[in-house]
Amino acid sequence: MAPQAAGVIHTDFEKGFIKAEVVSYDHFIEYSGNHGARQEGALRLEGKDYIVKDGDVILFKFNV
Repeated sequence: MAPQAAGVIHTDFEKGFIKAEVVSYDHFIEYSGNHGARQEGALRLEGKDYIVKDGDVILFKFNV
């Protein structure tokens, strides 16, 4: 799940997890990053129950 995936990077990410901005790698490349993916509607917000998939590009939002 997303908080545990964040915790692999740093334990504070897991403890203070708020949400994850997720885009597929293919869309990330096609739309030249998060900004373009957001403009095209390919970026989505996911919560604590999101199961991370192979190929996800994730920006973790957290507060510690």
